[in-house]
Amino acid sequence: MRKNINPNPYHCLSKVDDNIDRQTSIEDYFDKAVLTKYNVAGPRYTSYPTAVSFHPNIRDEDIDSAISNLAHSSSVNKNLAIYVHIPFCHELCYYCGCNKIVTRHQEKAELYLQYLKKEMHLVAHKYKALTISELHLGGGTPNFLTIAQLTTLVDSLKTAFNFRHDAQLSIEIDPRTVDKTYIIQASNIGFNRLSIGVQDTDKRVQKQINRVQSTIHIADLIDCARQNKFRSINLDLIYGLPMQTRETFFNTLEAAKTMDPDRISLFSYAHLPNIFAAQRKIKEEYLPSSTEKFALFRQAIDVLTKAGYDFIGMDHFAKKSDELSLASKNKVLGRNFQGYTSSSNTACLGLGVSSISNIDNVYTQNEKKLSDYYKRLDLKQSPVIKGLVLAQDDEIRRDLIHQLMCNFEINKTDFSQKHQINFDVYFAHSRNKLTEFIEDGLLSDTKEYLTIHPRGRLIVRNICMSFDEYLSQPMHQMRYSRVI
Repeated sequence: MRKNINPNPYHCLSKVDDNIDRQTSIEDYFDKAVLTKYNVAGPRYTSYPTAVSFHPNIRDEDIDSAISNLAHSSSVNKNLAIYVHIPFCHELCYYCGCNKIVTRHQEKAELYLQYLKKEMHLVAHKYKALTISELHLGGGTPNFLTIAQLTTLVDSLKTAFNFRHDAQLSIEIDPRTVDKTYIIQASNIGFNRLSIGVQDTDKRVQKQINRVQSTIHIADLIDCARQNKFRSINLDLIYGLPMQTRETFFNTLEAAKTMDPDRISLFSYAHLPNIFAAQRKIKEEYLPSSTEKFALFRQAIDVLTKAGYDFIGMDHFAKKSDELSLASKNKVLGRNFQGYTSSSNTACLGLGVSSISNIDNVYTQNEKKLSDYYKRLDLKQSPVIKGLVLAQDDEIRRDLIHQLMCNFEINKTDFSQKHQINFDVYFAHSRNKLTEFIEDGLLSDTKEYLTIHPRGRLIVRNICMSFDEYLSQPMHQMRYSRVI
């Protein structure tokens, strides 16, 4: 049996005591013994159940019923987000685990847009009662599209769907293939949120992952975006990359601070070369040791929180005035397949190859292979290849897991009333698995609250795994990255 870790003195505080005004420090978040002990593989819980549980027996009537349920729900939930997957990239980044196609042939994007229109034609009429509040282009590399192609895509979407006048339009970009003109023209199309893949600013690290780019150029793009109506800018950073050291990563963090983004997403590099072929190009001997990786993570939290960013969830940082920070403070933070969001309304329609939709109690995923995606649309068939209809227990556990991932706390009385259950009785089996977390001072399970303490925050995935009813199934074994 694993030896218990000396508990944090705050773990026995009552709910009233937890409201003591004290400044949370890096020591509260980061306990090396805790992270070492619990650094096992587990889901990131961008959904529950996870995509590993999707199966091919999803029916059109299940999807239609979910759309109808959403359309007839309270007005506050009639907003829908749209995610469009753009799979093309000009170059291969060795660390990447996304569904992508590396090509220099721009005409492939032109063909892809034609098939996106076919998919819109098949599904848009089903969503006529819903309003689109968010559009997010991910990939791949969305800026693989020329401005003309990007314009065509947005025009097609706005023709097919009912967009709010103040909808958030977000695009991820690879700064290596973007200039200021592209930023200005994207703003003219209506994009107002920008996410830039930085990952690391050190040239040696960049060479190891095949992503050499100019930090000065990225800073210029950010300045241009701010001058052209982009109201939110996010930078993606990754720790655990080959050749990263505390010194080089400190320089990356300092560069990010200087660029002054509204948000920073900090991701752990998951080295899974058996799953992602591109990662086989990374030499394992160049990867930081687990001890060094912990140090990089700690350094990032320390530097960014001292710079004034709020630590959101388990891997996001936001300025105190940012919507993500405000949502966290107001307990309305959401989580979906793109990560943390500023809205607890997580209904999302995914369009394009491999895209995932989350509508009410139904998850669906499109064909992952581009040729198969095209074939189904040529036959005027839905490109959905698999999915899952959530049972009542799935919905209850999804709500609990997402609340823990976002707010690190459950009010048992409110949760019981919402789902018409007795919390302690319903989750009796899962709560038995929490003993070790409680003994290690990471969690409190009282009559009124289930609360994750600061030093348990970074292993929130482990705690959520206690409530996951699918993990014992064979298909889930060895399918996830380590939590740190």
